[in-house]
Amino acid sequence: MSHRRLQAGLFCGVATFVFICGQLCVLASSDPTTRSEVVSNRDSLNLAFPGKQGPVDYEAFGKFEDLGTPLYRYTMNDRPGLAHAVGEGIFPNTDVMKDPAYRQFSKEGKLSGNQWNFVDTQTPALNFYKWQTAPEDPGVKQYYSALMLERAGDLEKAVKGFYAVAVHFPKTIGFTYFGTSWYMGPASLDRLEELLRRNPSIKMHWTGGEIRVDGRYSMAPKKDVISSDPGHLVSGKTSSEKPVDLASLPVIKTVGGPKVQLKEYQNHHWQLFVDGKPFKIKAITYSVTPVGLSPDRGTWDVSKDWQLLDTNHNGLHDGLFESYVDKNGNGKRDADEPVVGDAQLLKDMGANTLRAYHHLYNKELFRRLYKDYGFYILCGDVLGGYAVDSGATWMNGTDYRDPAQQERMLDGVRKMVEDYKDEPYILMWVLGNENVYGVGNNSGKDPEAFFALVDRAAELIHQLDPSRPVAIANGDLMYLDIIKAKAPHIDVMGANVYRGEQGFGRSFFQDVRERLDKPVLVTEFGAPAYAEGYSQKEAEAFQAMYLANNWEDLEAHMAGRGVGNALGGSLFEFIDEWWKANSDLPLKIQKERPEWYASKAALYKNLQPDAHDPVPQFGGPYLDGWSYEEWFGITSQGSGKGSPFARVLRPAYYRMKEVWNAK
Repeated sequence: MSHRRLQAGLFCGVATFVFICGQLCVLASSDPTTRSEVVSNRDSLNLAFPGKQGPVDYEAFGKFEDLGTPLYRYTMNDRPGLAHAVGEGIFPNTDVMKDPAYRQFSKEGKLSGNQWNFVDTQTPALNFYKWQTAPEDPGVKQYYSALMLERAGDLEKAVKGFYAVAVHFPKTIGFTYFGTSWYMGPASLDRLEELLRRNPSIKMHWTGGEIRVDGRYSMAPKKDVISSDPGHLVSGKTSSEKPVDLASLPVIKTVGGPKVQLKEYQNHHWQLFVDGKPFKIKAITYSVTPVGLSPDRGTWDVSKDWQLLDTNHNGLHDGLFESYVDKNGNGKRDADEPVVGDAQLLKDMGANTLRAYHHLYNKELFRRLYKDYGFYILCGDVLGGYAVDSGATWMNGTDYRDPAQQERMLDGVRKMVEDYKDEPYILMWVLGNENVYGVGNNSGKDPEAFFALVDRAAELIHQLDPSRPVAIANGDLMYLDIIKAKAPHIDVMGANVYRGEQGFGRSFFQDVRERLDKPVLVTEFGAPAYAEGYSQKEAEAFQAMYLANNWEDLEAHMAGRGVGNALGGSLFEFIDEWWKANSDLPLKIQKERPEWYASKAALYKNLQPDAHDPVPQFGGPYLDGWSYEEWFGITSQGSGKGSPFARVLRPAYYRMKEVWNAK
């Protein structure tokens, strides 16, 4: 149902990333965790001036002053000495100009062009030299230089490069593909922490530090107050954090119960319990759409029809109980391809929850899924998103200031809860779906009005069903400060988050804890299994790595670990939906990249729901820097001939099966 997914990690052009967090949980040392391990680079990086091995003692070359305050600064008193120690690629070193590889690339004219075209390609060495010499903000330049070092496989040097951003440029603010602010100081600390956590062979660890941005979520960056302490990068391996013994801590707050209950401990960690036992939310978006049908053409209701799918009229759900794994991809069920059903595939994978975006329409289906497979439901109401159930037209969109529309939406919430509150499979109520991006509504223009309605809806649900928590499904952490002020009755801070292959970042969880002191549910995370210029094998391997890393990041911040407020997440999504490439790229992109766009223009003019379109919808933190909305499934519909029954299981299915079933 996620009609449009807008990322918060894209800087100024094609791509950029923010993420990271806590401690090693589920990824074995043999599992790929970086891009360089799943795609083949077309060049290699051998620095002519690598600098000192291991961490650099910054205090030997300067002084940290006013740590942890807005006045923080690092003052160099031996710039040449520091430049020599950090080596090429790290501020203040400028030896790149003397590097023979740089000179050769320059001589051949390979470094010409806009630096934003040197991000998501298979040439990290070339990209590194481009970013080192780009006419760009020094903090941005340092971040991308470190990113290219990471993609070239020099992880130790990358860690030192990200640390340099925090030391020298902690207040750098960029702007995403969508015009929102991107804070490179916190992002760099997140990234270095992730690299150290997942790569214990790096003989360094990072001790304490934080770059705090007060006002970060007010969407007014000129008013931000940034307090910096980069911490220290020192010798020695990063060791796994010892889990906290939660049983020894007092519980200071409970929400819901007795069947579904949240507990907050004295250390402000949160944990979800179901039937008295700890419960990790391993959820997935399930929305099977037969090839050829589309809500844009009025032939499919994405909220309702997937729950009633029975094209052969035999009383069984086509996908959940009658799907088969199409081993040879011929679009028909052969003798060696038994009916297995998506419900069984999901159970085998380790999923325990499905996310329904807008109401439920088939009690018998969900009762069977609960009884036979143990599935719970995150039951949602999009609360006027996409102009649903507000009485507004799509063209005008929901107006959250309109009292009549408010009452219609609250009536819908009331009916949903009254109809389903006695069903045992309801895990949590979820309000909205990234409404703040303004698709079919005006919440982006008037977020106060929207979040005030969210609070009224949450309060209403508590009155009708005090036994379960209420979550929001926000767009990342946009307007978090307004959520704090306007929606205190929300129990769980849920967000659709697409920050990149490394996860969400300790700062993501920390910001929610410090501002709201509520648990976190990532209501969507995912990546496409297609990327232009990459093989199918590479694109699918990247998707599998992306999802596993994102889940590891969640586990690193569940109760007893890290920040301790993550409840789990909902993977987006189970199967590809062929209708979702339904609009052209913005004119701005068409004009900025005319030659690239020209090769796709004909496809954009003839997008059809019976074709699996290989065209992007917007920029995203993915393999080639673009989001392909029709390719997010961990299973595909193959050629489409066997729709809605045929399933081709991607590597991501098997990788998440391994992760979700890990002890």
